[in-house]
Amino acid sequence: MIRPYILAETNWKHLKNETIELAVLPWGATEAHNYHLPYGTDIFEGESIAAESARIAWDKGAKVMVLPSIPFGVNTGQSDIYLDINLNPSTQFSILSDVIEVLNRQGIYKLVVLNSHGGNDLKSIIRELGLKYPKMFLCITNWFKSLDKSLYFDASGDHADEMETSLILHLKPELVLPKAEWGDGKEKKNKIKGFSEDWAWTERPWSQISEDTGVGNPKASTREKGEKFFNAVCEKMSRLMIDISNADTNNLYE
Repeated sequence: MIRPYILAETNWKHLKNETIELAVLPWGATEAHNYHLPYGTDIFEGESIAAESARIAWDKGAKVMVLPSIPFGVNTGQSDIYLDINLNPSTQFSILSDVIEVLNRQGIYKLVVLNSHGGNDLKSIIRELGLKYPKMFLCITNWFKSLDKSLYFDASGDHADEMETSLILHLKPELVLPKAEWGDGKEKKNKIKGFSEDWAWTERPWSQISEDTGVGNPKASTREKGEKFFNAVCEKMSRLMIDISNADTNNLYE
């Protein structure tokens, strides 16, 4: 069945007389996720969350359109991990600028970049493009920060961890290797105290901080946990889409 809120699936017959209020651009990455998850983990998560959130919003009357996702992200810290594909921030700027140019020209003045990769730090790009396109309302969402993960999962982590493994067990179980193949996702911490306390930052060289490329133990992952978390994230994300779609972005503050 054609989903009218997914640009790649819909058609000119539908769109030529449609008015879209909000565009959603999923932005993922192509990278190793421990031993057991697919390289497209961030893509599958972002596309699925964008699509389900948009479905909920569309069914409630919001004129939302999900654009085809960007499959590559910033992977500068993983340059020696085989076939991790890096997209430099300057390239991200160019891609996003071109997309916004089209939306602005065609009168779609609201864009959500639905980020699905921790390495995609897009704030500075949004700041600069916001000056260039003053009519546009631009924002970023990091779905993986939208909920308190400790309410859903036992182990903490930020890459191929219990949360991501549970999500892929729900979304793409056929792509997950048997549990005996899973690495433990142990992370080596920086010896300099300021970086381990998270108030100073330097890029993590991935091959030095993780044996299996994971960060966070996935062993307690289940499909049921993934489904519960996915549904909760999509409900929250759909509310944001509805609110932005309906909002007068020139009158947001009180």
